[in-house]
Parts: sequence; structure tokens; C-alpha cells
Amino acid sequence: MSPDELEPISLAQVQRSVADELDRLAPLIDELGRRFTDAGHEIALVGGPVRDAMLGRAHHDLDLTTSARPEETERLIAGWADAVWDMGRAFGTIGCRKGEWQVEITTYRSEVYDADSRKPDVDFGVSLVGDLRRRDFTVNAMAVRLPSRELVDPYGGVLDLAHRRLRTPGTPEDSFSDDPLRMMRAARFAAQLGFAVDDDVLAAMRAMAERIEIISAERVRDELVKLICAIHPRIGLRILVETGLAERVLPELPALALERDEHHRHKDVYEHTLTVLEQSIDLEHRLPGGGPDFVSRFAALMHDVGKPRTRRFLDDGTVTFHHHDVVGAKLTRKRMKQLRFSNDEIEAVASLVELHLRFHGYGTGEWTDSAVRRYVRDAGDQLERLHMLTRADCTTRNKRKAERLRRTYDDLEARIAVLSEQEELASIRPDLDGNRIMELLGIGPGRDVGQAYQFLLELRMDHGPQDPEAAEAALLAWWAAR
Repeated sequence: MSPDELEPISLAQVQRSVADELDRLAPLIDELGRRFTDAGHEIALVGGPVRDAMLGRAHHDLDLTTSARPEETERLIAGWADAVWDMGRAFGTIGCRKGEWQVEITTYRSEVYDADSRKPDVDFGVSLVGDLRRRDFTVNAMAVRLPSRELVDPYGGVLDLAHRRLRTPGTPEDSFSDDPLRMMRAARFAAQLGFAVDDDVLAAMRAMAERIEIISAERVRDELVKLICAIHPRIGLRILVETGLAERVLPELPALALERDEHHRHKDVYEHTLTVLEQSIDLEHRLPGGGPDFVSRFAALMHDVGKPRTRRFLDDGTVTFHHHDVVGAKLTRKRMKQLRFSNDEIEAVASLVELHLRFHGYGTGEWTDSAVRRYVRDAGDQLERLHMLTRADCTTRNKRKAERLRRTYDDLEARIAVLSEQEELASIRPDLDGNRIMELLGIGPGRDVGQAYQFLLELRMDHGPQDPEAAEAALLAWWAAR
């Protein structure tokens, strides 16, 4: 779905939604507002919670802004909040919990990046309107004063929200100079909300894309995860590619837009990849926790990144991408390490990329039980995600071919289910443990035990579970043959 396909939101609907949400929040915001105003300070609900209230989305994590300095904020919420903590005093933020609500209260701020800094210089501001001006987009630059519930919208955020449009409060150039990560946020909010990005904002993103390089890998990673886990990731990813930001944060994605020529036949890898991502999302119901699931989505996005490196043209007009699965897994590991993902996330995604073609050796069901066992063993705890990726990777418009592939994979999953029930495939171990191996062969710990263990594991893969006597006889024969 593109932003153009979404209907505008009526102003009456916006007003009803925000009134309903403020009524729901009344037990929290009314008393909090009185505490601050009675002490001579201003306080307002601000940013995402206000925007989402207008969209009819309930929040339990609330952001507020105040004229009070952090130490005064702490004093005013002491005895009212169930718990209070220092979120970042230097940035003016104090956090607290009140019942089911998590609350962050931040002193009015004014912050900018210098040309080479990865961290902002923070100065406290003096007014609500000034605080709103420093925010990223007009739909996030609205506030509700407490306890009066007066809407403060100096930059036209309500109208932009109604028209599903992303603009900056000031010039986009000033906004992106203050914090270049906002360029990625534009793509992320487009993906989350289905909003269109204003032409002036897109132009500034193209002109200033290289500024993203001063932002830490961790902050870029976090924005990328939020974008990919959004409801419309295809919208956001297109924006990253078209503005040149992807070239700097995820260059493997724009590289998929391989040059086409009239003499060679291959599908559009870039468009295919975005379709695979969407089809993978449609299968997230198969996962125990449902979605959004970053690992399966990122694997879908990266599964073909090895193709540009492995493309070869043949004389008959076809194109090959031999070993793009292996090359793609290496590229995926490298990129995810640069973005500071955890080792577990890196290995999960890279293994899916490396295994995504394995099913195509299944043919029409010729695999032996041994091959099925190896498929399960190699997938490990990523088996369900591998099922999803393999199914999502079918984007052919040939309905007969698509149905044949679906039936074949149904058959493979059925065989896995039967073997799993019989043999506990997910936890395959040799039929003898290390202690029995050493006892039987008369050896101590060392390399020979590991080799014997691997022999027994391969025996189990090839022939299924063995009774102890058969496993011992096979091990002794293998040992004698050495």
C-alpha cells in the first residue's frame, strides 16, 4: 500500500480521538498537571502520545515536557509516582512509573549537533513553542497543556496529520542539521503511519544524506529495526533507497537494483526482495509470538544480497547467481556487525540467508530421510523462520508453478513433522554419549572423542536412531578401520 491509497483523516475524527484518549488518561494527567502548575511551572503532554491520540491509538508510555528543571521535577513527583529514576539528567529527563503508565518528563530543550559530533549539545529552553520547534516533524510538534487540556499546535501538525503528510516545523535543512537521524525517522514514520513525506523534506534528505554518517551505528541500527518492524516497511525502505540514505546505512539493498539489458533474462531482484519481505510478514502468524519479527523480516530483506557479487551472463541469454546464498550470508554478517547487532541476531539472520536455497534440492520429494534430518539439524532453532522464508521466496506469477512449489513444501513440512514425532529431530544427539565412547574405546578426553562423536551423529542422520548394541558395534568397526 502507498500513502496515496490512504484516505485523509477528518478533523472531527481527530478531535474525537484526542478527547477520548485524554479522558482515558485523566487519572494521571489531571493530578500531574495540577502539581506542576500549583508550583508555578508549565507541563504538557507532547510528541508521539499526542499524535497517536489523534490517530485513535492508546499509549501507556507517555512523554511530557515542562519548564521545571530536573531537580524540581523530581521533587514534584516524589510521593506521587510509584517509582522515580534518572533517565538522563544532563538531557533534562526524569522517568517515573504511576500505576500502568511509564512517564518521561523532560525540561524544555534546545539541542543541536555541530558538523562532526555524534552527540547533541543540550541547552534548556524557556518556552513550550520553542521546545516544539526543535522537534522532528510537525505531527510530533503538538502538545496538550495540563491540566487545561489546551492544544498547542504552532506548526500545523493537526492539518498535516489529517492529510497524512510529514513536514518539519522549520526548514528540513535546519532540522536535519540539528539531528541527521531525523532523515531516517522520516522513512520510519512513513512506514509506521503510512504517511507521505513532503517533497521539500525528500529533497533535503537527498542533499544531506551523507550527514547520516556522523550518527552512531547503534542509533542507525535502532531506527532501521523500527522501520523494518513497521506496518508498511516497503514504503520506508523505498524512501531510504530513493534518497541515497540506504547507500550509506544498508548499501546491499540499493545494490539489488541490478542493471537490466534486453539480451539477458532475470527478474528484478530489488522488487522481488521487497515482495518477499511482505510475503514473509504475511506468514508471521506461524511464529509463537506472532509479529512483528525482526529476524525473519531482515532475513527476507537480505536473502538475495549475494546476487550482485555472483551474477554471470550465459550465452543462451540466462543469468546465473551461483553460490549467492553463501556470499549473501557473509555480506549479511559483515553488515550486521557494522550495525552492532548482537551475535545471536547476526547468526540467526545469516544462517537463514545461507539456507534459503536448500529446499530447491528437494525436487518433487526425492530427499531421503537422512537429507530431511540434515535440513532440520542445519536450521536448528530457525526452522520455522526458514519455512517462512522459503515459502515467501516464491514470487512467480505462474500460478501453476507457485501451487506446485507450495504443495512440495507442504510435503517437506509433513515429513519433518512425522520424523520429528518419531525421533525428536530438534534435539538430535548420537546414540552414545562421550563417557560411553571413552569407556568403549579405552581413551581419554581429546580429539578422538570428538571424531567418534561426529561419526555417531552422522550414523544417526543417515540411518535414524540406533539401539545401543548396534551403535557400539558400528563405533568399534569405525575405530578398527582407522
